[in-house]
Amino acid sequence: MALANASIFSNIFVSSKKIHALCASRHGNTLKLCSSSLHERGRLFCHTASNVGAMDDSPQLGLEDGLTDFMFGKRKVTDVAHMVWRHVLRGGDFVIDATCGNGQDTLALAKMVCTESKKGLIYGMDLQQSALQNTSSLLDSTLSPNERKHVKLFPLCHSRMEDVVPKGLSVRLVAFNLGYLPGGSKELITRSETTLLALDAAAKVLGSGGLISVMSYIGHPGGREEYETVRSFATKLPTTTWVSSEYEILNRLSGPVLIFMFKR
Repeated sequence: MALANASIFSNIFVSSKKIHALCASRHGNTLKLCSSSLHERGRLFCHTASNVGAMDDSPQLGLEDGLTDFMFGKRKVTDVAHMVWRHVLRGGDFVIDATCGNGQDTLALAKMVCTESKKGLIYGMDLQQSALQNTSSLLDSTLSPNERKHVKLFPLCHSRMEDVVPKGLSVRLVAFNLGYLPGGSKELITRSETTLLALDAAAKVLGSGGLISVMSYIGHPGGREEYETVRSFATKLPTTTWVSSEYEILNRLSGPVLIFMFKR
């Protein structure tokens, strides 16, 4: 998603009922309103409007600057992911970091769900021991001892998240950052087969109003195939209970793609 030479007003709204992205751009005297939400074919809907007054009272206007910066290339798509997470999560929520990597997402999630009054729980997973060591070191050096005990790390494949989460627990967010470990071997990557199993598991443990967030990288061998697997999974989810959306910079051919799957 990228717009140039236009005055942009943007807003992402996330609630237990819907998730959608809205952007408005002025070309001459015409205001174009784009709703970036996938229906059963994953298409982008656009229509024209004379004003955007209906959006002025959105409770999520804190996201508009971040999305605008992303569309102008001033922010990374990972920043967009974190901003949306903040509007989905609350103190005390249960979340899963399905691919810890070096721990940046794990740390961000811990800060979002561990508040002074409520302490959530983060289940972090990664097959690579070096990834878990990096994550643990980052958490130990950044979080307070009380916050740190609310993050549990498991040396498991993301496809086995149901082995980690207690039965009946309602998870608010499952985050995936696919590909290889930054700074590690590029031969060790997440695979389409296990990622598909992980998405199935995530859909089962996610509660109503929850979100599956997938950062998919297509520039390495196997990355394009894995992205297509994730996208196919997202587009096939029933529209009665799910809303899926996708964000990317179109002219950055090997750039990451962010996919959200929101459970109504």
